[in-house]
Amino acid sequence: MVASLMALPGARWLVPALLLVVSNIFMTYAWYYHLKAKSWTLVVAILASWGIAFFEYCVQVPANRLGHVSNGGAFTAPQLKIMQEAITLIVFTGFTIMVLKEKPRVNDYAAMGLIMLAVVVSMMGRGK
Repeated sequence: MVASLMALPGARWLVPALLLVVSNIFMTYAWYYHLKAKSWTLVVAILASWGIAFFEYCVQVPANRLGHVSNGGAFTAPQLKIMQEAITLIVFTGFTIMVLKEKPRVNDYAAMGLIMLAVVVSMMGRGK
């Protein structure tokens, strides 16, 4: 099934990107939801985070495998990492606003914009 999915036009970059979005949703919950769950003890927060992170890895590892050039993907390892960081910021911003009810500052958005610019620079001239 994965092989037929990867044969679709644009799948070499789209499938890994979408999988990274899903993995980042899991990871953001694993890393930050405990801030909202104030009744959790530290041990409960750690164990819950580990449990959620397991599912993140179940999506993140295939994203990187399918997306890497050595497996027919469109990205080098640095490109996958830089793209993952940008996706993390987008997912985290939505999580911060919708779940934690915090509003990022102008400085936060400026810093995120610079990271997004780094993604553009990394993807320039990738050749494939």
